[in-house]
This record gives sequence, structure tokens and C-alpha cells, in this order.
Amino acid sequence: MKNIHRSIRVLHGFVGIGALAGGLAGMLNPLEPMGIPAETLQHAPFSTFLIPGIILFTVIGMGNMGGLIMSVLRPRFSGYSSCIAGGALAIWIVVQCVMFRDVVMIHIIYLIIGIVQGLLGSAVLVIYRQFPASLVMRILGIIRSEEKR
Repeated sequence: MKNIHRSIRVLHGFVGIGALAGGLAGMLNPLEPMGIPAETLQHAPFSTFLIPGIILFTVIGMGNMGGLIMSVLRPRFSGYSSCIAGGALAIWIVVQCVMFRDVVMIHIIYLIIGIVQGLLGSAVLVIYRQFPASLVMRILGIIRSEEKR
């Protein structure tokens, strides 16, 4: 269990710091953050990186940093934050690939990280028998409804 919580913390910190930096770059230099030209967004609903930068900073960056804090202060409930952060990251990457009309290795890496975050979060929910994992386990007959942990 300790390794799962440690892995969750490492992933939250890694993704959170990177997203805060990337989001800040998009907000401070919306026409060419980190050398990425705004023309990259020609198929996106945005003409600059300002709105994507704000979303990246707040949802992915602050969300993962909040998940990191949650995993330190309340590790029992870190499954929820890890599932949400991993899902948000996976959605972010898929939408980004659609908007850029391109898939590069960094997209694949971050998509895998998002999926791993979600799986680790799900593992915590199963281990602590928290909703919705407890409900699924009851339906599958893995635990009885009166069984408690």
C-alpha cells in the first residue's frame, strides 16, 4: 500500500509541476509559449494559448497539486483525487491531439501517466473498499454488503 501512495504522490507532483509551468507559459506568452507557435491551433477553437494555458494551469496543474496534498494529508481518500486527476489528464491529452491533429511521443507518455494515475486511484478505492469500488465488488459478489473494513 505504501508503494501505491508513494507512486500517486510522485505522479501528482510530476504532472502538477509540469502543468503549472506549461499553463503559466501559455498565460504569459499566449502567442508562442515555450516556442510553440499559435498557428498550431489552426484547427482548435482558440487563436492563442491563453485559454488552454488557464485550463492547463488550473485544472491539470492545481488539480494535481491538490491531489498531492490530499495524498499526504488524507491518503485513505487519495483514490478519488488520483482517479479525477488521471481522467482529466487523459481527456486533456486526447483533446489536445484532436486540436493539434497530431500525436507525438510526449502525448503518448502523458496519456499513459493519466491512465496509470486512474488505475492507482482505483486500486486505493478497492483496497479501502470505497464507493464506487465497494458497489462494484458487491455486485460481483467479491464482498458482502454487511462486510466492513
